[in-house]
Formats: sequence, C-alpha cells, structure tokens
Amino acid sequence: MTILLYLAVGAMVGLFAGMFGIGGGGIVVPALLFAFSRQHIDPAVRIHLAIGTSLATIVFTALSAIRAQQKRHAIDWPIALTIAPATLIGSLASGYLAGFIVPSTLKMIFAVFLGLISIQILSNWHPAPHWRLPSRLGLLATGLGIGALSAMIGIGGGSMTVPFLSACNVDMRRAIAISAVLGLPIALFGTFGFVLSGWRHPGLPPWSAGYVYLPALIGIVSTSTLTAPLGVRWSHHLPVAPLRRIFGFLLLGVAVQIMFGIMG
Repeated sequence: MTILLYLAVGAMVGLFAGMFGIGGGGIVVPALLFAFSRQHIDPAVRIHLAIGTSLATIVFTALSAIRAQQKRHAIDWPIALTIAPATLIGSLASGYLAGFIVPSTLKMIFAVFLGLISIQILSNWHPAPHWRLPSRLGLLATGLGIGALSAMIGIGGGSMTVPFLSACNVDMRRAIAISAVLGLPIALFGTFGFVLSGWRHPGLPPWSAGYVYLPALIGIVSTSTLTAPLGVRWSHHLPVAPLRRIFGFLLLGVAVQIMFGIMG
C-alpha cells in the first residue's frame, strides 16, 4: 500500500514541477511524513528523512523538467547560470547543517514556510512594471538565500525563484524554465548534505543512505519523471491560474496539518 502512495505522489510532483517550476517538496515532505508514521519509523528522524528524500527526488524531477523545457527553447541560460553557483553553495551548507536541527523545530520551519508559500500563491500579487533584475551581485545573493532555505526544508526553490523572477518582470514561462534549472543544484547538493549529516544515524530504517530513504525515492521518481514533461506541455497550453489556486489551498491545508502534528 505504501508503494502506491509513493507512485501517486511522484505523479503529482512531476506535473507540478513541469507546470509551475516547483520541485514538489511541498507535496513530497508531507506525504512522506504520513507514510513514515504508518511505517513506524523513529519520530526522531522522520522529518530529516522526509526532507532529505524529497531533495533526492527533485534531482530526477528537475532533470526531466529541464530536458522538456530545453526542447521548447524556454530556458534563459545566462540568468540561470548566473544564479546557479550561489544556489549550489547555499544548498550544500544548509542541507548539511539542517541535519542537526531539532526535529520539532525543523518541522515548524517547514510548516510556516509552506503557509507563506500558499499565501503568496493565493494572493495573486503582480509586480510594478518598472522593476527589473538586480545586478550580478544581487542575483548571487538571491541565489544563495534561495539555495540555503530550499535545501533546509526539502524543496526545489521554485516557490521562491518564480515569484522573484516574476517580480523582476521576467515572463512567467521563462521564470518557470529558469526555476527548473536552479532546482537541480539545490536538490543535488542539498541531498549530499543530508546524506552526510545522517550517515549511520542509529534511528534510520534499513535501505537508507543517510537521510535519504531509497524505497521512497525509487517509487516517487519512477512516476515523477514520466509526468514532468506532461506538466511542461500543459504549462504552455493551459490557463494555469485556476490550478495555481487549487495548489495554494492544498499547501495551506497541509501546513496547518503539519503545524498541529496531524501528519506525523
């Protein structure tokens, strides 16, 4: 039964990653907390294991989304490659240090941030028309912050990257494509940090590599990589505003559940 949950979560993650440039951590982490509680995995490692595994799944989802976006020539590589080195550094440091944060604190950080993301999505805020991208130094500072916070809570950074680029009046589809590119270094080096910090932890279940649970990783990735290109296709042909609102309400509900300890 648990493997069916992993497959379903992977399918949803791939769609959202392709459509909105969001890596899917907002879905994966709560789903894994729910699954881990049913598997009676040690509560002391659940949130770290959920976040580390989420980042590992985003590596594969991001690769699939990048390939689909590149086929449509939607990626603005100069912007993406300017920000990417900073996200890499931020995600590696944060992914490692997050492994030592008290579980209850890390869970609360994730729930609060998820709530803020949902409010940002539902508010439908639009930037001032004169706003533009900052200087190279400003982009690097922004990338560092996005990478650090994203790796700490197990997301690909799209929930911050897309609004930031949109606020700078970058076209939404270009912003989503750039976000997919930046999700790769965030996830890859954030995962490495969680593997290191959780290596040989006594509370981890079998088939774990540090704070990455391999059965969940395989189940989620097997479907997310199939649906990510479909999400990209939909993002170029469907009105995404109604779907964004549904996604916003979903994240808000999940944030409340995690905050009050309902989801493990």
